[in-house]
Amino acid sequence: MLTAVAVAIAVAASAAACWLVTRDRLTEQLDETLSQQAKDIPAQYVEALRTKCNNSLPGDARLQLPTPYTIQIVTADGIVCTSWEKTRIPAQESDLAVAKGQIEEATHTTRANDGKEMRVTTRAYRGPITDAQGNQVAISVASPMAQVTDPLNQLALILLIVTGIGVLGAATAGLWVARAALKPVDRLTEAVEHVARTEDLTIRIPTEGEDEIARLSRSFNSMTAALASSRDLQQQLIADAGHELRTPLTSLRTNIDLLVRSEQSGRQIPAADKEALLTSVKAQMGELAALIGDLQELSRTPDTGPGGPAGVQVVPLHEIVDSALRRARLRGPSLDITAALEPWYVRGEPAALERAVVNLLDNAVKFSPEDGAVEVALSKGELRVRDHGPGIPEEDLPHVFERFWRSPSARSLPGSGLGLSIVARTAYQAGGTVELRAAAGGGAEAVLSLPGAAVPPPELPVG
Repeated sequence: MLTAVAVAIAVAASAAACWLVTRDRLTEQLDETLSQQAKDIPAQYVEALRTKCNNSLPGDARLQLPTPYTIQIVTADGIVCTSWEKTRIPAQESDLAVAKGQIEEATHTTRANDGKEMRVTTRAYRGPITDAQGNQVAISVASPMAQVTDPLNQLALILLIVTGIGVLGAATAGLWVARAALKPVDRLTEAVEHVARTEDLTIRIPTEGEDEIARLSRSFNSMTAALASSRDLQQQLIADAGHELRTPLTSLRTNIDLLVRSEQSGRQIPAADKEALLTSVKAQMGELAALIGDLQELSRTPDTGPGGPAGVQVVPLHEIVDSALRRARLRGPSLDITAALEPWYVRGEPAALERAVVNLLDNAVKFSPEDGAVEVALSKGELRVRDHGPGIPEEDLPHVFERFWRSPSARSLPGSGLGLSIVARTAYQAGGTVELRAAAGGGAEAVLSLPGAAVPPPELPVG
């Protein structure tokens, strides 16, 4: 419809312009012809007309001038004398102005006494013929406007037919083009409805070309692929969390069952064994609490509205590292933990950054041998944590930041396999990177790089 309307307006405007130009050109040509005829009328014909007007010419004495035009003499006092066998055309003000010598020539459209529309050109006559008072007269030459209006009417009919055919053709072509162009949109609509109805995120839309519809289809495919990947990750997280939770819960149930049976049967467990059971229960409760805390941290969705997450602020990373070092020294009292920290300010969530640094240090403490050493350095936004433990096998390095992944050599140690995953997530949210690699001379080295500055921005508060 829009195409048809646009074509109709364009064709109608073109047709109207063509009709107006043709009308003006035909009228101009007729005016030129009438003006030339007025110049070329013989003096004896004008004399005959004047005599006729004075009723001095016999009725059958007519001067023959073969012309299709109506010729009239117009006097200054408004008397009009018309050529033989022609209908009289009333004189207009412009004709009288010519007769009076006020203007040289006048052209206008008027109607003869029989109602026929005429085009009239009146010129001052410079010959010897005058009116009864001896004044100069004017000569009018007229021709029917039909020789202009008839071709114009035919042209209007042709233009109307051409316009109608053009609009009909444009509407048909527009309908065909619209249907062809909207087929990808129909496919996209069907795909969206299918996903909404079945939650099937494996559907893909074929894409061809580089137009907007193809880009929209590719964006839809990318969106469904991302949603499918997210759902798979959620399902994997639930499955992994269930698996990890099952182990401490099973151990807790076994220990508690032993304590309950002891109380119910009256058979007391030896004090040393009971103390070991309670210690195991406490350790498993702590492990369970740590695992739940890690899961909550991973499942937390920060506010990503204007200005970034709600808790994001400029924080001194060196102070966070220093606080985490105090906790690490308590957990590894026999270790020699050294630190060289330079001031560095970053934008991030203080709690998340501290959790990430603590996880890196806990990892180093856990894998360090008794009376071993841990070296920590912060310089220009790069935090390095190096231990002298057994190190990480080369084949395990690509998996260390995956959720719940634990090296076979570390499965006997406490932990959930989520610590480094939390570090990677925090680094990504802060716009930085994290890397774990084998250190020269043995052990492992973790490198956390965060963008920032050595001094805090003056316009932002420091957390």
